[in-house]
Amino acid sequence: MRVVSSTEIDRALTFPALVDALGEAFRSDMVTPVRHHHEIERAGAPGTLLLMPSWTGPTVTDGFVGVKVVSVFPENGARNLPSVMGSYLLMDGVTGEPVAVLDGTRLTVWRTAAASALAARHLARADAARMVMVGAGALAPFLIRAHLSQRPIREVFLWNHRPEKAQALAAELLAEGLPVAAVTDLEAAVREADLVSCATLSTAPVVKGTWLKEGAHLDLVGAFNLKMREADGEALNRSQVYVDTDAAKAEGGDVAVAIREGAFSEGQVRGTLFDLCRSPPRRDERAVTLFKSVGTALEDLAAAMLVWRLLPKTS
Repeated sequence: MRVVSSTEIDRALTFPALVDALGEAFRSDMVTPVRHHHEIERAGAPGTLLLMPSWTGPTVTDGFVGVKVVSVFPENGARNLPSVMGSYLLMDGVTGEPVAVLDGTRLTVWRTAAASALAARHLARADAARMVMVGAGALAPFLIRAHLSQRPIREVFLWNHRPEKAQALAAELLAEGLPVAAVTDLEAAVREADLVSCATLSTAPVVKGTWLKEGAHLDLVGAFNLKMREADGEALNRSQVYVDTDAAKAEGGDVAVAIREGAFSEGQVRGTLFDLCRSPPRRDERAVTLFKSVGTALEDLAAAMLVWRLLPKTS
């Protein structure tokens, strides 16, 4: 069994290839059970164990079975360790034999960004040229690269609640040749943006619906629990809303929170990534669109399969 590092994942993947692979996966008959969620009793803060299985359907002759194992231990910061760690186990779909263990954290940022770019392929204007990235954490550079792979974006404005962090990341990406600049006036940047991507841990909306211009696309990736929000109710009600899976109607922030509060109805959600990939809607160039993701094991399996097929095989 092969161990695949984050460096090997970075060498194997490109966003055009991964976005295509996810599109194929959402059109396929992959099986994705509900993820397992287990609390782990500890003397201090309890830990959490997440198990996210998925496998290819019976029509695939060279399929795979996979499961992502994620641990969340909130007190790890005091030990100089990440609070969230994960691994991905990829198995042969015919025999069940384990073939690889992949860095789960790196696989997750790649597939999460690619899912947003896949949604933007169907929802963002084809001529989208100006992007705003809200947040400067681990996902931000991946989301920027992913969206750049799908739309002719010429300018990326990066905002973070800590301006120095936005400036540091913008300088790093600019040195790589990406058209990124840090900004401090989020409202002004969003008002001119064709595409706004958010990856934050905010507990209050950072993007307001009144800021979104005609034809803008809003991509909501952070706010992973019901205490978090990245966009206000006005943004939802102004938009044609899509989610990655139906789970986003009950999990994560934004859509699920607005539904619980009665500010937005479940029936206003127009569809999922399955719907977008199988029956793409006709784009109204004046409509504001919104995509909310909470993640799915199908994306992990599709990404792991692509990495495995692209890795140089050892003798």
